[in-house]
Amino acid sequence: MGASRQGGVKKSSPASFKGYPGPCLLVFGIDEKGGHLARLQVHSNLGRTTDPPGATIVKKLILTADDFGFSLSVNEAIEKAHRDGTLSCASLMIGAKAANDAVERARRLPSLRVGLHLVLVDGSPILPPREVPDLITKQGEFSSHLFRAGINFFFRKQVKRQLEDEIRAQFQAFSDTGLHLDHVNTHHHIHLHPTILGIILRVGRDYGMGAVRLPYEPPLLSWRGSRKRLGRKVLLWLFLWPWLALLRKRLKRARVRTNDFLFGLNDSGCMNASLAVRFLERAPLGVTEIYFHPEISDIHRTEEVRSRQREYEALVNPTLQQALRASGLRLIAFSDLKD
Repeated sequence: MGASRQGGVKKSSPASFKGYPGPCLLVFGIDEKGGHLARLQVHSNLGRTTDPPGATIVKKLILTADDFGFSLSVNEAIEKAHRDGTLSCASLMIGAKAANDAVERARRLPSLRVGLHLVLVDGSPILPPREVPDLITKQGEFSSHLFRAGINFFFRKQVKRQLEDEIRAQFQAFSDTGLHLDHVNTHHHIHLHPTILGIILRVGRDYGMGAVRLPYEPPLLSWRGSRKRLGRKVLLWLFLWPWLALLRKRLKRARVRTNDFLFGLNDSGCMNASLAVRFLERAPLGVTEIYFHPEISDIHRTEEVRSRQREYEALVNPTLQQALRASGLRLIAFSDLKD
């Protein structure tokens, strides 16, 4: 169920260019190895921060790359962004075609914190098709129609059983790598679906899951950073607010740690250095995550790849590193968070 199955899994589409889960879906529901991060004083210890009781709330920042394992060019970008730039975390697609390579790179980078990027839509399962027949299409892949998938997840008991089997298989495959589980998130933020979240919380307990991404992007701060699409950002926030509140409540009840704010949701694929700096400068008190989809590639230079290249360049841009040093933000990982 672990590494032996990863090589044959079909390619999953990157999250950054498919957009956010639609409304209808949710209705149902360092030294040489550490690179620049050592100089930026990222915590190398696992576990929680050591702020004394009663300490003043400070601004903390997590810089994450999703889709680790998606391809060799994505893996290379993530490794270099950590060694030479500001990246502190990566989210691993354990069933993707380059997952084995990603795991080997992560083992060489003990200061890179790695979490699990569960893929349950718009990708391929790691279980054999005969074990998850109600989750996949005739082509053996998860549905890319989020509304249809959301209905399927919510109403059909056999689908819920198969979902739990697949989610457990992905957790187990990650566990088999021997990597410490820094956090959990999902492709297209599908864990906003109540059924998916319930299974993740139940299964995650068995694998030491301590943190889950909260995909809450404050609309006004996001707009002040990008100066684009204010109306869209406000409308998305208004619709998602009940689901985000439910997610936050259930994570708190389960004693699962999370970030407070997120940037990158509304500007995925556009996270150049200047935009990343503006978000960094507007980070509110608490824990802010900014996430990226970096890639380095000299071939197949589609607009999608060029966008990912720009996100990689942002992470290694000296301007971002200087802004981080000047900001007073504390660069951390999810496993540094306290209860």
